[in-house]
Amino acid sequence: MESTFEAYIKEYIRVKYGKDARELFSLSHILQYLVHKTKSANKGAKARGSFANLYAIYVIVEDYLANDFDKTGNYFDYEGAQFSALFKRQRELPFGAKLQNHALNSRMNEEFFKFFPTQTGMPPIMRNLETQRYWFNENYLKIQVGDKVYNIAKDIISIIEHYVEVKQGTFKQFIEQCEILQNIDADDTAEVTDFIMSLLASNVDARLFEIVSYSILKFYYKDIEIYWGYTPEVEKLTKDYLHLYKTGRTNANDGGIDFVMKPLGRFFQVTETLDFKKYFLDIEKIERYPLSFVIKSEESGENLMAKLKADALKTYVVQKVVDDYMSCIEEIINIPQLKRYLSELDERNMVPEILKEIILQSKVEFNYEDEES
Repeated sequence: MESTFEAYIKEYIRVKYGKDARELFSLSHILQYLVHKTKSANKGAKARGSFANLYAIYVIVEDYLANDFDKTGNYFDYEGAQFSALFKRQRELPFGAKLQNHALNSRMNEEFFKFFPTQTGMPPIMRNLETQRYWFNENYLKIQVGDKVYNIAKDIISIIEHYVEVKQGTFKQFIEQCEILQNIDADDTAEVTDFIMSLLASNVDARLFEIVSYSILKFYYKDIEIYWGYTPEVEKLTKDYLHLYKTGRTNANDGGIDFVMKPLGRFFQVTETLDFKKYFLDIEKIERYPLSFVIKSEESGENLMAKLKADALKTYVVQKVVDDYMSCIEEIINIPQLKRYLSELDERNMVPEILKEIILQSKVEFNYEDEES
């Protein structure tokens, strides 16, 4: 069954290319790739958005059009777009402020080949490592249907721009829904709690899951007291409360630290993968400092630990090596545990504060500016 946005893409092509539309679409791997990458468009703000790989395509094709290569036909002589300019441009785009260079350098091509393995050896994005110059493979922009050759560069730009508009609209609706819920009577927060519970799901956008996880954990730990000091005398101990800090934007290249707890110095990493290599890499990057993992999974912590260990043993074989890594996993917090924490916080009348934090962090993460700001 076609997604709503897939139907939009096909209708867009039909209107523009008429009787040649069906064949053009069947011959265009890039248009088919856009269908794969835009499936979340009409699934609401909770669905995972795809921006990194789409923006890698967008900025290079935009450069192609800015230089009129769709008209002049001498792209083969072009020195290529500068990496710094492309990187800057993608971060100027909606939802792109914290994108890394991975999509431009390899990830877009790698994913493309997974969808179209017969195209291996003909990458859409080409680059010169020495000069840091980039091109988009013009074979994917020029599609021959019968005797006609169509250049779809402008179509690619239009489709991606419309996808971004749709995602912006659904996110605006999400923020507005949150803000409406903020006005609910503090004594009747069941609807707010149910709404936050709905954000704790395995199919929720990874960035939104991280934001909700942080908001819940921040207030869960907030009222927990500890006593510490530099000497053993009780009267010299300092009373303190645990405080959880978010270290930066979600999905950032920050060495495997998403949250930090003061004053205990606990590190938290949010993840949705069960690939043990990712866990061990995070542990290794911070020199095997203990890490707590917040995992977007309904499975029990015991089962998750058992799976990680079993998979790791298949690769490392040596029990001692695997045990050393596993000992660095301080705690696993899964979706059911986050829901239990939320229920406890509901009893402590903290749900309105959690919702307020979700709104704040979401606006920061998704570069959302309302009329007041």
